[in-house]
Amino acid sequence: MPATVEEELVSGAPALAPEPEPHFLVVTYPAQGHINPARHLARRLLRATGARVTVSTAVSALRKMFPGAASETEPESHRDASGVWYVPYSDGYDDGFDKAVDDATHYMDQIKLVGSATLGDVLDRLRGAGRPVTLVVYTLLLSWVADVARAHAVPAALYWIQPATVLAAYLHFFRATDGVDAAIAAAGGDPWATVRFPGLPPLRVRDLPSFMVSTSENDPYAFVIDLFRQLIELLDGEDSPSVLANTFDAVEPEAVASLRDHGVDVVPVGPVLSFLDDDAAAGGAKNGGNDLFSQDGKDYLDWLDAQAPGSVVYISFGSLSVMSERQIEEVARGMSESGRPFLWVLREDNRSSEGAAPLGGERGMVVGWCDQVRVLSHPAMGCFVTHCGWNSTLESMACGVPVVCVPQWTDQGTNAWLVERVGTGVRAAVSDKDGVLEADELRRCLDFATSEMVRAKAAVWREKARAAASEGGSSERNLKAFVAKQIAGGNN
Repeated sequence: MPATVEEELVSGAPALAPEPEPHFLVVTYPAQGHINPARHLARRLLRATGARVTVSTAVSALRKMFPGAASETEPESHRDASGVWYVPYSDGYDDGFDKAVDDATHYMDQIKLVGSATLGDVLDRLRGAGRPVTLVVYTLLLSWVADVARAHAVPAALYWIQPATVLAAYLHFFRATDGVDAAIAAAGGDPWATVRFPGLPPLRVRDLPSFMVSTSENDPYAFVIDLFRQLIELLDGEDSPSVLANTFDAVEPEAVASLRDHGVDVVPVGPVLSFLDDDAAAGGAKNGGNDLFSQDGKDYLDWLDAQAPGSVVYISFGSLSVMSERQIEEVARGMSESGRPFLWVLREDNRSSEGAAPLGGERGMVVGWCDQVRVLSHPAMGCFVTHCGWNSTLESMACGVPVVCVPQWTDQGTNAWLVERVGTGVRAAVSDKDGVLEADELRRCLDFATSEMVRAKAAVWREKARAAASEGGSSERNLKAFVAKQIAGGNN
């Protein structure tokens, strides 16, 4: 036991400085779909360990989350209602990235170059303030963060915010395990061709991550596949890599086993959703606030209160997907013909078409943004029409809401495959010509997703998801064991 000051005066031996408390720094890419799971993990770490937890994202994102907050040069400049601290790094675009005019490839070069320097400064400032970082956790697209941490003698771990199945698919694809890369190439883009990965159930080409099968030279995001390759190479360069994954044991056992069998220790800690934790730890807010988008007041909640239990269809394609004019018209027609009440999130950047004007009508309400968790957990909720982002997929599962999947890109096809596999929803068929979900297909899928069979499955998986995330559940036990290992220096 270290000597106290009084003992030092008696013995003449110098007193040892107290060890600083554990401090976890969660670094995230500045997009809503990355920031949300990063913040949820930070709150879960706070609940599970009581340690100091800080989230770091780009300056532009932090300004939207905390408008008018204090200086961004302080070691930790903001704190949310749950007790999590925030500190920015610069991505070289402090006024924000405009996808309409800015080049995505240049942005990724800048976030690595400028981010490496400014995140290094963050680690130095925190150490100088007496709050050195115990472990850096980083989300997708940011493999350079591990290099920054290593240069500052701080261990780092990847936080995988997509399904473990997607991580396993990328791992085997880039390693060319059992020739899966050649099998995908041989499929020639046939969406119904079957591909087999070691330890995974069979997947069709349409179920794979889009970056793995896309061959278009005109795709402005084609470079993303190289970022995933870098991430796998980073894991391959570590002796015994551990990856925190926003999933849980019951939903993806084959993927977790496949990864572990091939040298990656996946630690399921999900579903990492703040509303599943103690309300007091989340400041009494369902989703914690501080989104990158402003919500449309509370009128939509009052509207939901007036609807019959289990009757409302919630429609949202997330924070990035852009809906074509025809897609807007088809969804509007499908909902009008279905006779069902609906709440539709249609961002302002999707409202340029004339077809957006008469969308609401007597049975529907259209908003620019909302608190999705409060909507999904509302008693009036009956079905969720979604792009099938992993955050939305986990939220719907934890709320017991059946889904109609309309995947667009990246991991969303795999997410839809998982939804159909566990039986909590259906993947919609879209037009071969333009990828539009047409009105008749939307109505068919709504009828299936709201059937008693699917509702019953959704209720079962709601309990499984909540059991995993509960205190003493499998995911919390996994997280505590991982943290204990880090604090003990097991990852050095």
